[in-house]
Amino acid sequence: MKYQANTPDDYEAALPADRREVIRNLRKLAADHLPEGFEETMSYGMIGYVVPHELYPPGYHCDPELPLPFLNLASQKNFIAVYHSGIYADKSLHDWFVKEYPGHCRYALDMGKSCVRFKKMDDIPYALLAKLFGKVTPEQWIAVYEKNVKR
Repeated sequence: MKYQANTPDDYEAALPADRREVIRNLRKLAADHLPEGFEETMSYGMIGYVVPHELYPPGYHCDPELPLPFLNLASQKNFIAVYHSGIYADKSLHDWFVKEYPGHCRYALDMGKSCVRFKKMDDIPYALLAKLFGKVTPEQWIAVYEKNVKR
């Protein structure tokens, strides 16, 4: 679902109570575990964590006016989504996450290229997500991004 929000706080406030709690918890994980340098913002209608232009002046290759995206949190119609660019662009990180997931969740992993979908609000592997959020610094993400993107 699309929520009209200008700030992450507005986005969170617009959610139904059960979804609001999950997004609040995920935002806290991001604040506590993302390495220094990522910045919380609204990105593509979702809560986003980006590498700001101050750290990466070229910005996102699709639209250089935008900062380099890394992580997004969204409340979709049937699930909460965590979009993590690192698990899309770094095979070893992807493989680590897929291997670890069953030890943290009762339900099967529902995952796209960078999107991890959570349909059960009471079975979100916060401890695993905390580890995932802490695994990539902005500098490491820039290096992976530049290796994979042709400008």
